[in-house]
Amino acid sequence: MCWEEGRRDEAVGCYQKAAELGHPVGMCNLGVSYLEADPPKAEEAVRWFYPAAAAGNARAQYNLGLCLQNGKGIKRNQREAAKWYLRAAEGGNVRAMYNISLCYNYGEGFSQDQVRSKRWLQLAADCGHKKALYECGIKLCAAGDKVRSLMYLELATRRGEAAASHMRDVILESLSLVNAQRALSDADKWRPRALYTRR
Repeated sequence: MCWEEGRRDEAVGCYQKAAELGHPVGMCNLGVSYLEADPPKAEEAVRWFYPAAAAGNARAQYNLGLCLQNGKGIKRNQREAAKWYLRAAEGGNVRAMYNISLCYNYGEGFSQDQVRSKRWLQLAADCGHKKALYECGIKLCAAGDKVRSLMYLELATRRGEAAASHMRDVILESLSLVNAQRALSDADKWRPRALYTRR
């Protein structure tokens, strides 16, 4: 609550106490607060992400993967980044699901594997990740399924993916009124898949 209310110093103090007691969420939140500090303290963030990630905190695993991928506070290591993204994705972190789909798609950190890439991308989209929704919409359009494509692109647009709106409008114009209404109705009824996430 302190963080959300803008009392960041107080929040960091609480995170510090929880982290020192070995609480994975406290360690992760302390790491995030170090990344968001002005100036950022990336090395200190990584120092707290590691034990939280090792304890199974999916958010810490994702953040550790980001730091490793971008060389923030630690030497860049794509293989290690992919490993932590996979753990976080398996733990229910939606952003990690999207990132691991990219790792498999481009062969970054893991061998290229289009089947696994597609599976993780679809799961991220099913959970509501806006870029994953957009990319699934594009792939469905390329495969000729414009009705489902429109639904995904509409969902991505509603979630704020700027690139989706133009493609959505192009597909909308190409469909019959009945098919367009069906796709938009499906988007209205759609709910993101709920997953159990480790904290």
